[in-house]
Amino acid sequence: MPELPEVETVRRGLSPVMEGARIVRAETRREGLRWPFPDRMADRLTGARVMRLGRRSKYLLADLDTGETLITHLGMSGRMLISGHPLGKFHHDHPAPEKHDHVVLHMDNGARVTFNDPRRFGAMDLCDSSGLEDHKLIRVLGPEPLGNAFDEPYLIGALKHRNSPIKSALLDQGIIAGLGNIYVCEVLFRAGIHPTRKAMRLSSARIAGLVPIIRNVLVEAIESGGSSLNDYRQADGELGYFQHNFQAYGREGQPCVTQGCTGKIRRITQSGRSTFYCAQCQR
Repeated sequence: MPELPEVETVRRGLSPVMEGARIVRAETRREGLRWPFPDRMADRLTGARVMRLGRRSKYLLADLDTGETLITHLGMSGRMLISGHPLGKFHHDHPAPEKHDHVVLHMDNGARVTFNDPRRFGAMDLCDSSGLEDHKLIRVLGPEPLGNAFDEPYLIGALKHRNSPIKSALLDQGIIAGLGNIYVCEVLFRAGIHPTRKAMRLSSARIAGLVPIIRNVLVEAIESGGSSLNDYRQADGELGYFQHNFQAYGREGQPCVTQGCTGKIRRITQSGRSTFYCAQCQR
């Protein structure tokens, strides 16, 4: 599933195409994805101008001049694909509709933005922009890891009474918004923290040390266009390449990259997800 860096990369790719542009026609080619689309979604989108394209955790947020916000989650295999825009790399003809093109936005600048989702685990919803923070998908989220509200005192306070493994705690979207399995593995490897350690048993200093590491990993991944595993693509169809920088994730049986370490990367399962770590480096 796309995590924060992948969704932010998609947002940046869509921004020059959608921000300030009007949706001259919206099409919905099925009744819904993970859940039904909101009532009259195509009609409510048609004619609306996109004032701002933002992101909250793993959700894309399009603020419209109608006073509503379009919330999009890419799910496991969702892609936001651009065609026909006159700016450089997006200048190519509109492709023929594909089987899994579920929502299509025709913009007044000539671009077409298509939400393609083979597995149909993605989602779209519309809500009043003024009530966005109270939306059921948004109100449960913790602070953004790249925002000012996420700092050392916050994380120490959030984890000091958590009896769950540190990996599980960092995956909790109510504690940190947007982190997923890939980047938590990478963060814990860089921090030298064993993924099964109880969060509450880590010292304040070790917890505080996670904050800059989390930020650095996410920034590096965004600059690399995210990690392309399975279905993920950027908005222009290109692959991300942060997966080439993985130090732990997906490297089971390979030598640890830490200088002087003779260990190999191991894999265990935690809450149904694969965890990759070095037993020698991570304590």
